Amino acid sequence: MSFSSSLSSSNSSLFLFSKSKPFAAADNRTLSPPTVSFSSRFRASAEVPDFLSANWLESRKKRPFGPRLNFSAEEAVQHQLDALKYNDQPRPDYGIEVMYRFAGFDPFERSTYFGPFFDLGQFERFRRIFHHSTYRVLLAHKEREILSSLFVEENRYKQRIWIRGSRPEEEETFQFTMVQRVGGSWDGYWLTESVLHDGDAFSGGLAY
Repeated sequence: MSFSSSLSSSNSSLFLFSKSKPFAAADNRTLSPPTVSFSSRFRASAEVPDFLSANWLESRKKRPFGPRLNFSAEEAVQHQLDALKYNDQPRPDYGIEVMYRFAGFDPFERSTYFGPFFDLGQFERFRRIFHHSTYRVLLAHKEREILSSLFVEENRYKQRIWIRGSRPEEEETFQFTMVQRVGGSWDGYWLTESVLHDGDAFSGGLAY
């Protein structure tokens, strides 16, 4: 049944009900039949909240920054480096959080994201490596330059970048390897397979 026909039938029943004859009470007083306010029914229904909140769209826009389907491989690298450049904005180590969201490793398996096999399933371990003497040059870096970039395969992209850090005479070179996922929930997204230092980043050991 359509809404309009239901509405008209409801109006008709209310009209007939309101036209019914008065009836007498036990003390001979004349009483009118009870009436129903049709408009109150719609006013009550209008007070029921929608399934989505009024600020749903704004909250959706503010979701944590990370991989986006419309990012190219080059843009994915750029966004990660920008996040590291302003690492402590809007909160300490926010840039490293962005890197962790782009990371394409399985948190339940040891990863070669930094070269050697590390257990990076916990963010705190991932964060500590970025504060290692070699990788910390990326945090709040002052300058960077793309040395080379290449699609080694259709869905695999490498970029070598020179970084000048915030400390005197601090400069290093890193290689990003990005892989575009095929199938699954990340289908089409560019995720970071590894961020490798050109030299031996962990020659002095690392307690993470």
